Amino acid sequence: MEDYLQGCRAALQESRPLHVVLGNEACDLDSMVSALALAFYLAKTTEAEEVFVPVLNIKRSELPLRGDNVFFLQKIHIPESLLIFRDEIDLHALHEAGQLTLILVDHHVLPKTDAALEEAVAEVLDHRPIDQKHCPPCHVSVELVGSCTTLVTERILQGAPEILDLQTAALLHGTIILDCVNMDLKIGKATPKDNKYVEKLETLFPDLPNRNDIFDFLQKAKFDVSGLTTEQMLRKDQKTISRQGTKVAISAIYMDLEAFLQRSGLIADLHAFCQAHSYDALVAMTIFFNTHNEPVRQLAVFCPHTALQEMICGVLESSHSPSLKLVPVPSTHPNLQAYLQGNTQVSRKKLLPLLQEALSAYFDSMKSPSGQPETAGVSREQVDKELDRAGNSLISGLSQDEEEPPLPPTPMNSLVDECPLDQGLPKFSAEVIFEKCSQISLSESTTASLSKK
Repeated sequence: MEDYLQGCRAALQESRPLHVVLGNEACDLDSMVSALALAFYLAKTTEAEEVFVPVLNIKRSELPLRGDNVFFLQKIHIPESLLIFRDEIDLHALHEAGQLTLILVDHHVLPKTDAALEEAVAEVLDHRPIDQKHCPPCHVSVELVGSCTTLVTERILQGAPEILDLQTAALLHGTIILDCVNMDLKIGKATPKDNKYVEKLETLFPDLPNRNDIFDFLQKAKFDVSGLTTEQMLRKDQKTISRQGTKVAISAIYMDLEAFLQRSGLIADLHAFCQAHSYDALVAMTIFFNTHNEPVRQLAVFCPHTALQEMICGVLESSHSPSLKLVPVPSTHPNLQAYLQGNTQVSRKKLLPLLQEALSAYFDSMKSPSGQPETAGVSREQVDKELDRAGNSLISGLSQDEEEPPLPPTPMNSLVDECPLDQGLPKFSAEVIFEKCSQISLSESTTASLSKK
């Protein structure tokens, strides 16, 4: 694999047609490894002198945000310097020169900024339900399995198993295990095909790491933020909502709120983060397990605009559906309000509609009786009045991708008839895994209590 990747970098220096294997914009471990392994396979099995290059669909500077990617590359001794990132190759220029053929892996819907590249797409390999409206008109291979890497593994083992070495097999094996949550039946993400190819790899390469060990290592790396700057921590797992040009960032941070608030220069970092990305407010939800293995969630609202901060905090504090059961934490800075969250079942996904409501109420409060925006500040009484008016109404859509086609969900187990998960769930993120593990932990503790009785 290393020799192959070195050749790919050398190919970029030549003016020649390229076959680019492009992963999705999240560039999670599944996407990265699928792109690397599929390009490797195509390069080894194509007789013509064609060049297949894997491209990671993020900037190089964003790789540290994917802790599991970084850890795994180091563990199997693939230098990051050999990888090719989206900001290191001009796909649009290649396309205009007639020198680009695209192969999409782990996605099949190009973002609006890459719409011009659709006519260069020659093949798709994905594990999501097809969005017929936006799918490129080319050969599409889709199967609803837990990990796209499973489909790449299948193609390699059926087409050219002799090209596999321990290093490449370890890449495939570890990625499927992480993506399918260690093949856990309680989670239910792994399909029979995922299990089949994990077992095949283990049979062919008995020296592969133990499943539990590699899953624990990768899962820990995914949640590890110890080496990140404040900006990297905020961007690692972030969503954005907006209304009428006002933008709010919502970041999941996997550490204790007290430790986060004690970071050196935090307020200056938060100011700089908001200014750099034109955010008017930032909501950080910290998530971790305490010493009793119980989930803990906490919130911090940073906002230099008093009226907007009061509106956001007011909506969160007064919400009954769901109730966050917030307990304010003393703060020494007027722009920062922190809370302990008593209701740990309210995840970021459930928090987003409340923040949408806050933005809606905020803009309603800024209008005078004539319907024109007020130039003066908004009083606390106005905030409370608008909260009453807003009730539980929601505004539709998230701003981050509101003009983009929605990405199809990844199914949990498409092979179980009439399974509640037949319609599919969003692809697992660290937040989703945390919530699922919390539910399992709560269920097991409840069962144990009942059995004692």
